[in-house]
Amino acid sequence: MRKRSHRSRLALALAVAAALGVAGCDAVGGDSPAPSGTAKPSPKPTPLWDRSPRSVAAVGDSITRGFDACDVLSDCPEASWATGASPEVDSLAVRLLGRAGAAERSWNYAVTGARMADLPGQIAQAVRRKPQLVTVMVGANDACRATPSAMTPVTEFRADFEDSLRSLRKALPKAQVFVASVPNLKRLWSEGRTSPMGKQIWQLGICPSMLGDADALDSAATLRRNTVQKRVEDYNKVLKEVCAKDERCRYDGDAVYDYRFGTAQLSRWDYFHPSVNGQARLAEIAYRTVTAERP
Repeated sequence: MRKRSHRSRLALALAVAAALGVAGCDAVGGDSPAPSGTAKPSPKPTPLWDRSPRSVAAVGDSITRGFDACDVLSDCPEASWATGASPEVDSLAVRLLGRAGAAERSWNYAVTGARMADLPGQIAQAVRRKPQLVTVMVGANDACRATPSAMTPVTEFRADFEDSLRSLRKALPKAQVFVASVPNLKRLWSEGRTSPMGKQIWQLGICPSMLGDADALDSAATLRRNTVQKRVEDYNKVLKEVCAKDERCRYDGDAVYDYRFGTAQLSRWDYFHPSVNGQARLAEIAYRTVTAERP
């Protein structure tokens, strides 16, 4: 009986020691493997939209070139809402990159007078810089033709915009795109027609489809302006729809179109293009859209 009892106690002691040894390894942690079935936490997925891009390229028309913001009938890229260095504007690039960063890592490929058909060529230039963000503001000149019948058809406008985004995606799959809506041209006419000087400048050929015969209020003039305005709305619908199909594209939600530009935001030379103050308002809209948590 004693012999058996001794062996039982010995077996029990060995079992307890073994159990304590295993527990000791687990408590130390170190190199012991995780218990079977325990999953490691998954890394957070990289967001599709980076709210702090580190380089900016701008494409578009006279608005992005700062036309008539600083001097009569002249480009003023330093006042551009997208890439300008003017402290009065505080451009999108300056807000995102800082003044020194904007000087080194932002580029303006917009051209005064450009239409949507010119966008693919501008995109081809911009992608050489490999920007993380491309800003697009184009379409006003597609509506601002000699007559409403000369305006760019909506189907062509769509095709050229789709072609531009395809080219961008092929060259830079992860580049982000900010798309600004076409401004409310009829509102610009309504505000600007109060200036005799502005109307004289308009006669030189600025947006004749909307601004021609600025004081005419007869049915034919009203129909002409409404036709142009409807085309602008159709262009904005295209910008919204095409951008929505690209997960790295953000449209401004008609913010530029809806902005109530007053005379303070319009050039004192042509009362149509944005003034320095107007360029600053455009920069605010763009920055708000680019840095928003959600589109």
